[in-house]
Amino acid sequence: MTAHEPPGPPGAPALDVAAPGGGRAPAPAYDAVVLAGGAARRLGGADKPAVRVGGRTLLDRVLGACAGARTTVVVAAPRPTARPVRWVREEPPGGGPVAALDAGLRHATAEHVVVLSADLPFLAPATVRRLLDELRAGRADGVLLTDADGRDQPLVAAYRTRALRDALAALAQEHGALTGLPLRRLTAALDLTRVPDHVASFDCDTWDDIAAARARIREHGHVLDEWISAVKDELGIDLDVDTGVLLDLARDAAHGVARPAAPLTTFLVGYAAARGEGGPQAVAEAARKAAALALRWAQEETAEDKPDVAPDATPDTRPDAG
Repeated sequence: MTAHEPPGPPGAPALDVAAPGGGRAPAPAYDAVVLAGGAARRLGGADKPAVRVGGRTLLDRVLGACAGARTTVVVAAPRPTARPVRWVREEPPGGGPVAALDAGLRHATAEHVVVLSADLPFLAPATVRRLLDELRAGRADGVLLTDADGRDQPLVAAYRTRALRDALAALAQEHGALTGLPLRRLTAALDLTRVPDHVASFDCDTWDDIAAARARIREHGHVLDEWISAVKDELGIDLDVDTGVLLDLARDAAHGVARPAAPLTTFLVGYAAARGEGGPQAVAEAARKAAALALRWAQEETAEDKPDVAPDATPDTRPDAG
């Protein structure tokens, strides 16, 4: 992809799966194959998966988006990552995306597999879920995103593992090997559903793309979510909480007690939640208690200038007996 404008608003949300009892059924297992090799010639040969956007490497951002995978296979030379993965290489190394995909797919055992490149700064878990939901709801061999120009992005896609494996085997038999084959040879043999999403499909091929991605995440509408995601990755936390509740708590503590009380209170809420159940509900309950305390604190301070009279007492206006 050539240099292009930074993407605009995020794509459509993921679909929910209703359980027979009215709750939410756990999503079926899937595997993920991430292609993180390549020469990155338009980046001057830089190690593209290691380039940072928003304080996280491009590879870690993609791994965060497919964190729900049962097995995640990265086709590249091993390097440190925020999440555990299985490392494999195509033979010979540098054999191209089709050969790399074949090498990764050999370790996939789930019925469905998500195939991703390692240079997608705006890929989100919701997009991965959406691809899988679309795949499970239809009969196509795969579901892939299209970019802002309407072009297929076969490395931002979900496939039926057997259909993908059969297509790769047919290509290998036809050409004798998969090395050097373009991805369009593979996708031409598959029945595919296309979903337009110019945000999630935005990839970083040039330094201009990197600059555009870095600028977008610092925009007002994105910076907070990006920062929270980066901190969770850095600390190894997989916990979705209502940030609005925590922000309201910080505001109440700052206004009702003192400005430094805001970060200290939210820290203590997190600590209390970790000592308890540790989930989003524990955070919400601890935040509720702390917010109520801040309100009581503020009410006492407001009442300091008022006379200390019991609520049901009435002034005695009778004249002195003496």
